[in-house]
Amino acid sequence: MDVRSSLSYLHWLFCQFELITCSYLMEPWEKLLFYSFNLAVLGLLLYTAYACLALRASSAFQLLCSSLANPRENALAVVK
Repeated sequence: MDVRSSLSYLHWLFCQFELITCSYLMEPWEKLLFYSFNLAVLGLLLYTAYACLALRASSAFQLLCSSLANPRENALAVVK
């Protein structure tokens, strides 16, 4: 993919974002606050998703490892 066409596409996406959010009507200081708030919320959402998914994946991996390590003991625990 050509770098120039990808930059053009990113510019087009940014223009679409400005049209959808009507931020092209804002003054520069309002745009700065608006974009800062949106980036902060996006960053917090990504961090939260990363932290929760890492915790869930870690606990699932530990459960899988423990069930594969001692299958006989786990089978007896289920029967009891």
